[in-house]
Amino acid sequence: MNATLIAIAAYVLAQLGIGWYVSRRITTEDDYLVAGRSLGYVVATFTIFATWFGAETCIGAAGEIYTNGLSGGSADPFGYAICLFAMGLFLAVPLWRLRLTTMGDLFHRRYGRTVERIAVLLMAPTSLLWAAAQIRAFGQVISASSGLAVDLTISLAALIVILYTMFGGLLADAWTDTIQGVALMVGLAVLFILFIGDVGFDGFAAVDPSRLNPFPLEKEGILSLVEKWAIPVCGSLMAAELVSRIIATRSPQVARRSSLMAGGVYLLFGMIPVAIGLVGATILPGLTEPEHLLPMIAQRYLPGVLYALFAGALVSAILSTVDSALLVASSLISHNLIVPLRPGMSEKRKVQIARGGVALLGVIAYILAIHAQGVHDLVEEASSFGSAGIFVVVLFGLFGKFGGKRSAVAALLVGLLVWILAAYVFKPELPYLISLGSAFLAYLAFGLIEREERKSKQTTEAI
Repeated sequence: MNATLIAIAAYVLAQLGIGWYVSRRITTEDDYLVAGRSLGYVVATFTIFATWFGAETCIGAAGEIYTNGLSGGSADPFGYAICLFAMGLFLAVPLWRLRLTTMGDLFHRRYGRTVERIAVLLMAPTSLLWAAAQIRAFGQVISASSGLAVDLTISLAALIVILYTMFGGLLADAWTDTIQGVALMVGLAVLFILFIGDVGFDGFAAVDPSRLNPFPLEKEGILSLVEKWAIPVCGSLMAAELVSRIIATRSPQVARRSSLMAGGVYLLFGMIPVAIGLVGATILPGLTEPEHLLPMIAQRYLPGVLYALFAGALVSAILSTVDSALLVASSLISHNLIVPLRPGMSEKRKVQIARGGVALLGVIAYILAIHAQGVHDLVEEASSFGSAGIFVVVLFGLFGKFGGKRSAVAALLVGLLVWILAAYVFKPELPYLISLGSAFLAYLAFGLIEREERKSKQTTEAI
């Protein structure tokens, strides 16, 4: 146990050191928020991979598959891997060419300041929920490794994360992501080799066949399955954390290829927690905390030093994810809401405001983490909240000129309102699909109205 805590502390101190070192190179808002648009293939690939590959994949997904079988992986790793592939194939190049500083800039340029502000108020809570999920997972790992109470370890996790995130901005995050990504991949690979060596392929053969069906139509129905898969894919494709990495790369080619490579690495190594979750139900039946499965398996199969290094790598990967979420939430609020109120603000002051936002939002994320039921629940909330309208508006904004300010406002507000009513009041079977369809119809309806108004105005002016 002592070796594990020492390893975790060493990883945390290393990240704090890198953050402090990089912080000395930050002089402008672009340096802090988009790493000076300097990321190349290696760093970009690993920062995209590590930003997504955190608590949900290593802790939440293993526990979810332990409980529900392969169908529990609809979000992670399968859904989020599809999301990364879709980003590389369809969105990375158009987004990069816009030369954005934050995702909020897209809404400003295409639809105006009002739409930008509404979009930011929807996206920032999503990042907060995502950060809360990672803080909770960090606490779970430390608790499983040390035997300390979960609430105490979550509190320690929040303090460390807030301090770490305030220092170095996106460039420090990207550098540490590369180190963390390699460390976690090696750790997972070693764990899987030892795990297979012990349980053998007979262990996989003994898995109940009903647990191997990723699409249990007989239980859920096709629309319910579409709902489960739409949340991680559509709900996260426009996530500001992912977009921040894309726009921080040095060229559109790097943006596209790095996203595709990250998707491949994500899927490959995401299958390790999937396999452990499937077989884990036989090895460790009846766990009261399924999210403890992966740390417990690692404790069982990794020798003391290797387990300590693995636990440290897992914690550092979680740190990289929460770093991104807090940084993005702060950047949206500072760059898109506060800075426009003071046009003459200095670059130094902009960076100070962004760092202050990280501290405040970190405290809010901590409160959410303490009161959440689990990592998986937080991630699902993060992928669902307000994302239906964001998805619709960004697609129309990137790939056409149809619709304007009123169309975007209608889609954002209708998508959010319908999701809240569906998820918390009426509770139909398909809350996310209903909100997605409602946002699309709202955008379409107001877009048609706006088009007719423009035609009428043009006709009047011609006369």
